[in-house]
This record gives sequence, C-alpha cells and structure tokens, in this order.
Amino acid sequence: MSEITAGSPAPDFTLPRDGGGEVSLSEMKGRQVVLYFYPRDDTPGCTKEAIAFTGLAPEFEAAGATIIGVSKDSVAKHDKFVAKHELGVILASDEGGTTCEDYGVWVEKSMYGKTSMGIERATFLIGPDGTVKQVWRKVKVDGHAEAVLEAVKA
Repeated sequence: MSEITAGSPAPDFTLPRDGGGEVSLSEMKGRQVVLYFYPRDDTPGCTKEAIAFTGLAPEFEAAGATIIGVSKDSVAKHDKFVAKHELGVILASDEGGTTCEDYGVWVEKSMYGKTSMGIERATFLIGPDGTVKQVWRKVKVDGHAEAVLEAVKA
C-alpha cells in the first residue's frame, strides 16, 4: 500500500462504532472528516487525545467536520471508554486491522528495545470530496486537537 499523503483519495471504510451501528467514510461525503488513529482505549495519551477532541467537538461541528477515532479495540471497549470519560466523538472499531493497514498506520514500534506491531498515532483530515487534505503522523497529543481544528477552519 502506498503512503497516504495530502491529495490522495481517502480509502473508504465501514466499521462498527460505539453505541451500535456502523460508520462509513462514504456516508460523510460533503463534510470534512477528522480521522484519527490511536493505539488503545483508556491509556493516558489516548484518553487525553479523545478528551481534547471531545472538548472541541462543538467547534469542529460548527466548521462542518465530523471526528472519528479508530483503534483495534472492540465496540464493547469503546462503549466503556466513552462512558467513563463522557466522550463526544465517534469511535470506530477496526478489530481486523484493515482500515489501519489501508491508512498505513499499522507499523513496527519499538519500546524499551522490543519491537512489536502497533497503531501509530496519526490523524487524517479528509475533505468533503473524499480527498486527504492534511496528514499528521507520530502525533504528540498536547495541542494536537487545536492544530487539527485550525486546519479544518482554514
């Protein structure tokens, strides 16, 4: 799979989401989509990121953008995560990892000298026409949601 960069068509997906039902990129045509990938529910960085996006959700909505967080956690885990932290963003479950692969975020990670496969924290801003407008890789959580919001408004 070639790397997804600004100008690339965003790979479509349909995934089960928190609260039941599914979310599809193709159903979002005409809206901007903030698609963020994160390693795991209820870990410190992922929690902070989800809370930051939730806090700015009304501003993203006002700017015509939908926020979708994706990890390989199950829908049941997503539901617990949402309830525990009162999250206001869509969380999609990519247990099979296909969407992570399509977006090139399933990568080899190294921690304490051990390598393992995991989700790289990355965000894709997808335009109303389904084209990737901007990509953030190896995201640092602090200030990230604000930076994405600026890009959405730009």
